[in-house]
Amino acid sequence: MTAAGRLDLTRSGAELTAALVDVASVSGTEGPLADAVEAALRAVPGLEVARDGDTVLARTALGRPRRVLLAGHLDTVPIAANVPSRVDGDRLYGCGSSDMKSGVAVLLRLATLAEPTDDLTLICYDNEEVEAVKNGLGRVARSSPDWLAADLAILLEPTSGKVEAGCQGTLRAEVTTRGRRAHSARSWLGVNAVHAAAPVLARLAGYEPRSVDIDGCVYREGLNAVGIAGGVAGNVLPDECRVTVNFRFAPDRSEVDAAEHVRSVFAGLDVEVSIVDTAPGALPGLAAPAARDFVAAVGTEPVAKYGWTDVSRFAALGIPAVNFGPGDPNLAHTREEHVLLPRIAECDDALRAYLTRG
Repeated sequence: MTAAGRLDLTRSGAELTAALVDVASVSGTEGPLADAVEAALRAVPGLEVARDGDTVLARTALGRPRRVLLAGHLDTVPIAANVPSRVDGDRLYGCGSSDMKSGVAVLLRLATLAEPTDDLTLICYDNEEVEAVKNGLGRVARSSPDWLAADLAILLEPTSGKVEAGCQGTLRAEVTTRGRRAHSARSWLGVNAVHAAAPVLARLAGYEPRSVDIDGCVYREGLNAVGIAGGVAGNVLPDECRVTVNFRFAPDRSEVDAAEHVRSVFAGLDVEVSIVDTAPGALPGLAAPAARDFVAAVGTEPVAKYGWTDVSRFAALGIPAVNFGPGDPNLAHTREEHVLLPRIAECDDALRAYLTRG
């Protein structure tokens, strides 16, 4: 931030990242940061700027034959005593430094490009780190889909400077076992639902995940218990136990296929399987001309994206999309979250070269 409290988009990527980290923006509290981003973008000549809740949108209208969309979320997970930012050597520490305020900093700096080869759309959105119904990009897709029109979308999610193509789908299910309550002193009169969950956990422990190669990107699936709940009191046999299961599936499966697969894993057990949340994956989409050009400009072999990102929303609209950002995904959401300062500059340089190619 400048002394006047404004974001200066001409500062270095490192300095701008620090300024963004220093404005706390845990999901649901992005307002002050969105205000600062909106003010900074409105100060850039030639940009159409709009606001949707705490999502800020901007775009050029230069009449270029192609449009590239750059997007990043403003929110972070809860702060873990890691705001304000601090620099130690070539590392900038702070909540959101990796996921994904360093990417947003690169995006915002590109707003000042004088003569981009492509028309640009820039979207800084809210509520990515929480339930999908609150996601700002999803809200824009429903209310103003014209803002998402593009030949290529680049999400500046943390990828350590690699091009990560597509994304896994994700599904959450609850596997419930039933029993009969009884006093724990007379346990033979009841049926312990927590004990009945043992076969469920055994199926998960023995699960063999599938790996699938799609356009040279290998997606490895995973099916895991991520929570278990059951119990009434310290002297009562529980009559219900719920195992929460998360399935990360390759993008060649639909949400329906994924749900059927999860149910099949528990076939033959005396359980109830309820699908409580799903989000589709996204195929790599690397055959699109704009995507091919971007991969060539970056100069690295694309790899599969492990995890779900908002590239899925673009894939659903038929828009090729990739993940590319300076942060390290392995550091996201950690107390020691940080970003390498040279990597911010490298990502900035790569995108700047792609967007100003001759």
